[in-house]
Amino acid sequence: MDNLEHTHTQLTLQQVNKALEKGMFVHVRRQLQNMEPEDIAHLLEACPPKERQVLWQLTDPDEQGDILDELSEDVKDGIVALMAPEALAAVTEGMESDDIAYVFRSLSEVRYREVLAQMDSIAQHRIEQALAYNEDTAGGIMSTDIMTIRSDVTADVVLRYLRIKGKLPEATDALYVVNKQNKLEGSLPLTTLITAQPDTIICHIMEDADEAILVTMKDTEVAKLFERRNWISAPVVNEDYHLLGRITIDDVVDIIREDAEHSMMSMAGMDDDEDTFAPVFKSARSRSIWLGVNVLTALAAASVSNMFEDTLQKMASIAILMTIVPSMGGCAGNQTVALVIRGLALGHIGDTNTRWLLSKEARVGLINGLLWATVIGGVVMIWKESLTLGLIIAGAMLANLMVAGIAGVCIPVLLKKLNIDPALAGGMALTTITDMVGLSVFLGLAALFLQ
Repeated sequence: MDNLEHTHTQLTLQQVNKALEKGMFVHVRRQLQNMEPEDIAHLLEACPPKERQVLWQLTDPDEQGDILDELSEDVKDGIVALMAPEALAAVTEGMESDDIAYVFRSLSEVRYREVLAQMDSIAQHRIEQALAYNEDTAGGIMSTDIMTIRSDVTADVVLRYLRIKGKLPEATDALYVVNKQNKLEGSLPLTTLITAQPDTIICHIMEDADEAILVTMKDTEVAKLFERRNWISAPVVNEDYHLLGRITIDDVVDIIREDAEHSMMSMAGMDDDEDTFAPVFKSARSRSIWLGVNVLTALAAASVSNMFEDTLQKMASIAILMTIVPSMGGCAGNQTVALVIRGLALGHIGDTNTRWLLSKEARVGLINGLLWATVIGGVVMIWKESLTLGLIIAGAMLANLMVAGIAGVCIPVLLKKLNIDPALAGGMALTTITDMVGLSVFLGLAALFLQ
C-alpha cells in the first residue's frame, strides 16, 4: 500500500510540475480542489520550496486550515511564515482547538500579536485557550469541541436535542454527562443511547467517569492509556474534575507516529520534523552540531590508539585487526540500547526490574562474547599463524561484548533519569564506550604479550 501511495504521489507531482512549467495554473488549482487536504499536504511535503510556495497559493483558502494541520511542523512553519496576518487569522475559522494550537504554537510573540489583532474577541479567546497548555500534555492535544448532557433527562430528550443540533463533533462515540458546575459525572456511548428506551433516565444507563484523563498528563502516557483501554475517545478534566475537552484516537495516532519519527531521527542527531527539502544552509547548520559532538567522541577514541602508537608501529597486523573489536562491541551494544529505549518508551523498565535486566544483558554479552571470541580468535589464529594474536583478540572481544551489554542498559536508563532523550544521545555514548574499551583492551593486551 505504501508503494502504491508513493507511486501515486510521484505521478501527481510530475503532472503538477509539468502544468506549472506550462503556466497552467487554473488546471493545477482544479486538480488541487479535487484532492483531500491530507493528500495536498503530502504533495506539498514532496515539493522543493519554490514549487511549494506556488502550490500553496493555488490551494482553496477554505481548506488551508485542514492542510496546515496535516503538514509536518517544519513545512508548516515555512508556509505560515509566508502568510499575511489576516490570512492566518482566517484559517482558524472552523478549526478545532488542538489544530489551532498546532498551527499557532511556533509563532513569534510579535507575529502572534499581529494575527490576534485581526480577530474578534471570541476568536482571540479560542486561540488563547488552545495555547494555554504545553504541547506535550493532554491539554495541548485535546479538543474543546464536545457534546455534554445532564444526567436527569431521558434518552428521548437527548435524542431530540441532538436532532436540533443537527451535527456531532468528528469522531464522537460518546456524550459526556456533567452537573451544573460542569463537573464530569460519566459518559454515555452513542450505541447505548440509540438502543435505550425513550423514557430511560440517563443516570441509569451512563458509564462511570473514573477513566478521565488529567489535563497535565504527558501525551505519551495518554497514548499508552488509549492502547491499553482500546479507547476511541476520552474526556479531559482538571484537578477539580471539571470537563475541559476530549482526546480522540486520531490525535493519539499522531502522537505514536511522531514518537516513532523522533526516535528514528534522533539516533542520527536530527529533528524529527526536519523538512526533507529545507534550504541547504538551514540543513547544514542543524546537522553540524551533531557532527561536532561526533568529532569529539571520535577524537576520544583516537586518543586511545595514540597511547599505543609504538605497538602499532611495530606490528602491522595489530593495525589491520584493531577495528574488529570496537565494531563488534558497537553492534552488540546498539542492539541492547534499542531494546532498552523501546522498553523505557513503553513503560516496561523501572527501578524494580533494571537490575534484573542488567544481569540478563551481561549474561547475553558473555554468551555472545564466548561464541564470537572463539570464531574471531580461530580465524585470526589461522590467518596470521599466531596463537598469541588469536588469544589476544578473543580476550578483547569477550570483554568488549560484555561491556557493551552492560553499557547498553546503563546508558539509556541513566540518560532517562537525567531527563535527556536516550534516543538522541544513547547510541553515540554507547559507541564511544565500546570503541574506547575495545581498543584499550585489544591494544593493551597486544602491548603486554607481543613486545
